[in-house]
Amino acid sequence: MRSVQAITLGCSKNRVDTEHILSSLEGHFEIVSEGEEKDYVDYLLINTCGFIGDAKEESIQTILECVQLKKDGRYGNIFVFGCLSQRYPSELPELIPEVDGWFGATDFSPLLRALGVPGDGRPGRFLTTPGHYAYLKISEGCDRRCSYCAIPHIRGRHISVPMEDLLAEAASLAERGVKELIVIAQDTTYYGLDIYRRRALAELLQKLSEIEGIEWIRIHYSYPDDFPDDVLDQMAGNPKVCRYMDIPLQHISDKVLSNMRRNVDGAWTRALIRRMRERVPGVVLRTTMIVGHPGEGETEFRELLDFVREAEFERLGAFRYSEEEGTYGAEHYRDDVPEAVKQARYDELMSLQSGISLAFNRSRIGTEVRVIVDDFVDGIYVCRSEFESPEVDGEILVRYSPDAFAGIEPYSLVGEFMTVRITGADEYDLAAEPLFE
Repeated sequence: MRSVQAITLGCSKNRVDTEHILSSLEGHFEIVSEGEEKDYVDYLLINTCGFIGDAKEESIQTILECVQLKKDGRYGNIFVFGCLSQRYPSELPELIPEVDGWFGATDFSPLLRALGVPGDGRPGRFLTTPGHYAYLKISEGCDRRCSYCAIPHIRGRHISVPMEDLLAEAASLAERGVKELIVIAQDTTYYGLDIYRRRALAELLQKLSEIEGIEWIRIHYSYPDDFPDDVLDQMAGNPKVCRYMDIPLQHISDKVLSNMRRNVDGAWTRALIRRMRERVPGVVLRTTMIVGHPGEGETEFRELLDFVREAEFERLGAFRYSEEEGTYGAEHYRDDVPEAVKQARYDELMSLQSGISLAFNRSRIGTEVRVIVDDFVDGIYVCRSEFESPEVDGEILVRYSPDAFAGIEPYSLVGEFMTVRITGADEYDLAAEPLFE
């Protein structure tokens, strides 16, 4: 049987695409896990990211490294797909002719045909995550036209997946042992507007929570404009919907938000954050900011820092503005913030957030929380509570001891829930001890 291996770069939405493709290949190919070293693999699939400059560089570097491995006899064929190849369909084959096939980011039929397999890449899922959690991509594309973002150009307009299809997919995942669903899209709160003429995320959350076996549902990639309050009702009143929200805000300055074409202003954003905290007591908010966008002067940056101090986001990431061809920003603005200034602002923002995150984590010492065990490594259980999302947030670390875990086979707890007491904290991770009746 021929063998295939996939490398996924970029976001969790790319991961889902890879899983759909591998599901189509299952039974036709021996599937070699990402990271597994094997003397020879017939086909290497590289799912690329083309969102910003750093991501493009990583994708190209990965392709070049794999081309060298192909020359060394490690791979027979290399097929590249995803956002980067969708964005540069003519340039990349000229740049890297050693790649055997280039494919897009939305229609996977040509890739599967090249592999000799029928289908469109969306029949099921070959999970590349631990078996107890999975991402559920509820839509494709985006109707927003933010100045800095190339995703609508790459992925097209927003297309919601019909709810019955999502529920069937989620039920199938639950039957296979998945207990946590991470709901993702380019804009999760836009879900349903195209096919139902209404925002339907809250309804979807309710129906997902009724699936036997699903214990946690968390939301990523929400958007502040016209945020649906019934989603907050789900978070506050549905025990299976995590009190956790990923909501990239990007900035707080009215001037910068206007330049970004975000359709909100600072007052709206502040009011939304207050409403979230009031309606969902104990909610943990993760956000993303962009520094160095055209029009961001020192005054606007200081306003951003003041807002971050005020809002006290439990989790925050940041990007340095990257001018992307084909975007509104590249066509209408001058990239007028020097790279050194962008880096300095990034460092200052992340230093501020480090202190906020540390204070939040320390405030949890002594509390008891329900966690799911992601892994057991070197005598330590790697866990998360409803307030930590996999891959992007810190972890709760519980050291194994024969006394505390008497009669329990250590690896048997992976994928299971347990209750722990938080005993220590740094800005990223927490230490805890188990609580057994």
